[in-house]
Amino acid sequence: MHDIYLLIRHHGNLFYFFTFLWTAMEGETFVIFAGLAAQKGLVNFWLLFLSAWIGSFCGDQVFFLAGRYFGTHIMIRLPKLKEPIDRSLGWLERHAAAFILAYRFMYGIRNVSGIAIGMSRLPWRKFMVWNAIAAFIWAAAFAGFGYMFGDVLARLRHRDEIVEGGVRHVMLSALGLFLLIVAFRLAVMAWQRRKVRRPG
Repeated sequence: MHDIYLLIRHHGNLFYFFTFLWTAMEGETFVIFAGLAAQKGLVNFWLLFLSAWIGSFCGDQVFFLAGRYFGTHIMIRLPKLKEPIDRSLGWLERHAAAFILAYRFMYGIRNVSGIAIGMSRLPWRKFMVWNAIAAFIWAAAFAGFGYMFGDVLARLRHRDEIVEGGVRHVMLSALGLFLLIVAFRLAVMAWQRRKVRRPG
């Protein structure tokens, strides 16, 4: 872990670019780790947040355009994507804004959802606005979580720890990410159940 932090310290500018590229695809765990690095003063938190925000926004715009112009071809070439794309389209038709804000937090469907939204009739300008808002919330949530969690770890430094520091960081980061994802998924499931039960 120390070697990784040393690498970040010596290549900080490249780290922001790497954050941009990584978040264009996925990157929740990476952004949390980057938040930990920002808490240690290895990178600038605001530049990290900006890189994650722009990367997430640009990545989903690309998947939206891929769905808009090549969606049918993609489904023909990759028939396994038909079911998740159809499911995403169903959610989009019922709750467009809420779905765009939420799908980043649903593990495994982000890229497919971007393609599905591109295949829908949603105007690209409307998606661009909601995508910018959703990317902002996503970047702030995970980078902020990593930063605050790093602060908790910093307060524990004066205590005797049985587990080696680097291992402890990884274990606690994984636990925090797991709890965050579980809490959000439970909220989404409860919201979906209420929508199904509601008449009309």
